[in-house]
Amino acid sequence: MTLLFCSASDSAEDWRREIARHLPGLEMRVWPETGDVADIEVAVVWKPPAGMLASLPNLKLIVSLGAGVEPILQDPTLPDVPLVRMVADGLTADMAGYVVFQVLYWHRLMDRYAALQAEARWEQLDHRPASEVTVGILGMGELGAASARTLRTLEYRLIGWSRSPKSIEGVESFAGADGLAAMLPQCDVLVCLLPLTEETRGIMNADLFAALPKGAVIVNAARGGHLVESDLLDALESGHLRGASLDVFATEPLPADHPLWRHPRVRITPHVAGVTHPSLCAGQVATAVTALREGRPIPNLVDRSRGY
Repeated sequence: MTLLFCSASDSAEDWRREIARHLPGLEMRVWPETGDVADIEVAVVWKPPAGMLASLPNLKLIVSLGAGVEPILQDPTLPDVPLVRMVADGLTADMAGYVVFQVLYWHRLMDRYAALQAEARWEQLDHRPASEVTVGILGMGELGAASARTLRTLEYRLIGWSRSPKSIEGVESFAGADGLAAMLPQCDVLVCLLPLTEETRGIMNADLFAALPKGAVIVNAARGGHLVESDLLDALESGHLRGASLDVFATEPLPADHPLWRHPRVRITPHVAGVTHPSLCAGQVATAVTALREGRPIPNLVDRSRGY
C-alpha cells in the first residue's frame, strides 16, 4: 500500500515522520512526485488540485487534513471512495482555545484597552461578569461542543444552534429556522463553527446581523463562505455590530487591498484557529488506514449528501 500526501500548507516531512511512527513500512509519496499512480491507495490531502484524486486509478481512501472537506467535495471529478475528515484532539483543542481567546478579548474590552494604551491613558473600564454574557455558537459538532465545554468553565451563558437539537450539558439548544430566529437576539457574541454546505453558505448576512442585539460581536472560525463580507462591513459601519474576529475568508490569502485589513474593529488571523498538528493527528490517519486494511468500519467518514 502506498500513501500520497498533498498539501501546499503543511510540512510533508513532518507528516512523513509522524505517519512512519504509526505505520512503519508504509510508503509515502509527496505530490507531484507520484511515481506509478497505480500504486497509490490512500491520499492524505488539503485543497488538492482539481482532478488530482481522479487520476489515481486504485484509490481506496481519502483523508482530509482539515475538519472541513468542502474543498475536496467541490471537485466534480472526485472518486466515489470513502472520505474521512480530521477529528483529532489537537485540532479540537486549538479551535476551543481560539474561540475562548476571541470571546475573552471582546468581553474583557481588550479592544478598548489597546486604544487606551496607544494614547498612554490609564483608565479602568467596567465589564460585565461572564455569567451575564451570552455566547451563541452556530454548529454544535465536535468543535462547537468542545468550545462550549471550555467556555462553560469560565461561567458564560451558552446557547447553541445546529441542524438538529443537541444535548450538551450547560448549553441551551436551538435547531431549525425557528430556533435560529429565537437564538440570535440573545447573543452578545456569536461564534460560527458550522460546516460549509449549500444550506449554510452565506448564513452570516445582513438579515442575521440585524437580528443580533446592537453591540454584538461575531467570530468566524469556520469557513469564509459562511460570511457575506460586504454585509459585515455595513453592519460595522452602521454601529450595529461592535466588532468581528475573522480567521477565514472568501478569498485566501485575504487580498492586501481588502478593507477588512484596515477596519479598526476587525481582528484578522490567517486561517490558524484550528491547526492539524502532525504529532497529534497522524494517529487518526493511521487508524483510518488500518481500518481500511482490515476491512473494518472507518471512523469519521463524511456523509457526502450532507457535506460533512
